Amino acid sequence: MGFAVCCLACDAPDAAGSERCRFCIDGHSRSRDHLTSGKATSKAQRLARELITMLVDPANHIDDDAHGDWMVRYLALVNEHQGVAKAKTHKEVVARFEAERKKRKRSIIRDVANQNKWLDQPPDASEREDLLSAFGADPEHRPKTWEELLEEIEGLLDD
Repeated sequence: MGFAVCCLACDAPDAAGSERCRFCIDGHSRSRDHLTSGKATSKAQRLARELITMLVDPANHIDDDAHGDWMVRYLALVNEHQGVAKAKTHKEVVARFEAERKKRKRSIIRDVANQNKWLDQPPDASEREDLLSAFGADPEHRPKTWEELLEEIEGLLDD
């Protein structure tokens, strides 16, 4: 959300779904939406958007020249608050990096707009023929396969 630092300083018990948490989260959401809606028309609005972006995902901003050191500290505080222990051994550090590398980054375009049943595996031959016929492709004039093209080239070379 971007305002986790408020949760770190809160004196209320950390109980998800409690009335106080809901009240704060609703206020934070309204503030974030107000700061990030519409076109930024001033330097203050651009700065607010930049800072909110950093607070939402501090791990992606630890290399920032001006704010990187704070993002490292902030990320450590958030992780500690959420019960994520700091890696102490080389093996734990390597395991964390490997786990992060395997995580799939969220993308609205990939997750919503590109939903199709062939995303991870292409259609088989019968499905391709069905698709070609659905679009009016003549099976007699279909594109040649790689094997057919290679055979044709070999035939030309033999001549």
